[in-house]
Amino acid sequence: MLLNDKFREECGVVAIYAHPEAEKLAYLGLHALQHRGQESAGMVTSDGLSLHPHKAMGLVADIFTEDVLSKLKGTLAIGHTRYSTAGDSALLNAQPIFVQSNKGMIAVAHNGNLVNALELRSRLESQGSIFQTNSDTEVILHLIALSREHTLPEAMSDALRRVEGAFSLVMISPDRIFAARDPRGFRPLAMGRIPATTADKQDTIVFASETCAFDLIGATYERDVKPGELVIVGPEGITSRFYAPSPFQASCIFEHVYFSRPDSVVFGRPVDQSRELMGRQLAREAPADADIVVPVPDSGTTAAMGYASESGIPFRMGLIRNHYIGRTFIEPNQSVRDFGVKLKLNPVRNLLAGKRVVLIDDSIVRGTTSRKIVRMIRSAGAKEVHMRISCPPTISPCFYGVDTPSKNQLIAANKSVEEIREYIGADSLSYLSIEGLKKAAGEGEKTNYCSACYTGKYPLNCVDVEEIQAAPTGKRS
Repeated sequence: MLLNDKFREECGVVAIYAHPEAEKLAYLGLHALQHRGQESAGMVTSDGLSLHPHKAMGLVADIFTEDVLSKLKGTLAIGHTRYSTAGDSALLNAQPIFVQSNKGMIAVAHNGNLVNALELRSRLESQGSIFQTNSDTEVILHLIALSREHTLPEAMSDALRRVEGAFSLVMISPDRIFAARDPRGFRPLAMGRIPATTADKQDTIVFASETCAFDLIGATYERDVKPGELVIVGPEGITSRFYAPSPFQASCIFEHVYFSRPDSVVFGRPVDQSRELMGRQLAREAPADADIVVPVPDSGTTAAMGYASESGIPFRMGLIRNHYIGRTFIEPNQSVRDFGVKLKLNPVRNLLAGKRVVLIDDSIVRGTTSRKIVRMIRSAGAKEVHMRISCPPTISPCFYGVDTPSKNQLIAANKSVEEIREYIGADSLSYLSIEGLKKAAGEGEKTNYCSACYTGKYPLNCVDVEEIQAAPTGKRS
């Protein structure tokens, strides 16, 4: 098994309006967002008259060959890259989801999780709706089609008011791009612009889950889509409406801890800044008498740099990550201990031998991978291993668009810190405090955060934890 003892982001979305090579820009944007989902990817383009979909299982670069892109010509495009839940890795659930409805041709790509999707789906099916997929995203399309509102923007607003949970989504019709976030702003969605090269052309407007996608296509970040906002980009220009009030913001703090790339601006804040401050705060809260600071790459690297700077202990890349692992591998017949971890990480023995090591990682979920990494560092000759985690103990699953284990699989929900330390085999173990995490992530500056995975306090009263946990897999987008 590969290093999979992490929370998994569900997906990334991208949208392009008014570019002669919209399909290629969407492809590049999805490539930049590949870390947000590796199971499937899809795209829908528009030539102004019709929508042209293509989606498949696999990685972006493998799906969108030159031949495929040549058949997706258009000036508008939306795209989606997806990480599916267990039992839900199937082409029928790949996005964008495209339909021909009484409101015309529309397609949607969604990042998040609708907590009332099962209830809505049951009601819609009883009224005669026939679903193509078992993804919660399709509920939105049925609500749009059944809305009594006459225009597409009004029908979308009506539909979005009926769903509850986390959603950042992009939609496409033959001549417009739509982008929306849920009223609490759980998941990120940024808007950017590529200036027109000549006066007779219009600027290209782009949307993406993370701004690292803008860097690749030459777009400039302008702002985030606001919680409760529906942005419409069409022949008349950019218009915006708030389909619902935003009662309070609850952006996912784990975007700054782990999900997002450090070169992105998420929720209006640079991710690398947050992670460095997490490391610095961790060094103040949990100092260690050690010789070197070593990150678990790649997600622990920036926090480890902050820890090293604050503590004065030298930073060293004592673990090297192999970035070129395929989707399958052949394991020797004679079992190799910790094979999956060794496939991805290898210790630099001359850096670790005889050293007291501070090992920095972004989180411990089940604890199995941390245990193997500690064992690996000890086998490389480390004298001591002091584990430091740049977030608080994860005690609760997420229901807002993140694939997480159930509570009985979360080690911190079932063991004390000392018991976890003993299980992973470290000489000491400390986590960043919830107060320290929020301070490092800039709580209250640009947004307020959801920290339910650390506190068990969920922002939505409609979340029935036992009901969602008991639901069959394959209901998340």
